[in-house]
Amino acid sequence: MSAARTSRTARGIPDATVARLPVYLRALSGMAERGARTASSEELATAAGVNSAKLRKDLSYLGSYGTRGVGYEVEYLIYQISRELGLTQDWAVAIIGVGNLGHALANYGGFASRGFRVIALLDADETRVGEVISGRTVTPIDELETVLAAQQVDIAVIATPAAAAQAVCDRLVACGVTSILNFAPIVLAVPEGVEVRKVDLSIELQILAFHEQRKANGGALAALAAVPGRAAGSGAAKPALAGETGYPQAVEA
Repeated sequence: MSAARTSRTARGIPDATVARLPVYLRALSGMAERGARTASSEELATAAGVNSAKLRKDLSYLGSYGTRGVGYEVEYLIYQISRELGLTQDWAVAIIGVGNLGHALANYGGFASRGFRVIALLDADETRVGEVISGRTVTPIDELETVLAAQQVDIAVIATPAAAAQAVCDRLVACGVTSILNFAPIVLAVPEGVEVRKVDLSIELQILAFHEQRKANGGALAALAAVPGRAAGSGAAKPALAGETGYPQAVEA
């Protein structure tokens, strides 16, 4: 991963752009599967869910500006993005924690086609040790250092309970792993030079709940605005007249 990170730093590509490149790659791969040879910025932006100006700006960091009246060559742009993301070579991945989530990740067939080769599965649960998942045998977590010494691991995936995640992270870092994908609901402390990407499904659900609540409240306000005598867009009640509050009224001297 260090070579890919150095390339991005040298090019000066913003982190936000890097985060969108996989989305563009997925959209382009879908276009290629449908037989498209070229794509306009508008078509690609729509498929990726961004506006075309942002997409053109992002792709300009790769030195790709497209051709006026034609757009972008799909296959070449796939190559450019794959090269920038470091996907033109294989990356060895170890998954630590093969509970429900780790088991699902180990079974996912899409990693290999994107350049990620799962080479090791480890778990602390003795009932999981020895289990074969997609052709790979689960190894005891006690053998983590031995496994990492025997075969180079570029990226480690932590899918353990929160209580065990930091200790696992420390051991990975001590073994020289510098890229970690963390699914545990905890913020990991790592030294400088170690990259951690956190995936917290509960946080994503809470964000969706927030937007759902806003939509629901917006619908309620719209219905309220339609009631005669209500100000449009306001859910506040009209000021009470004297004698309507149910509280004693002040009497002037």
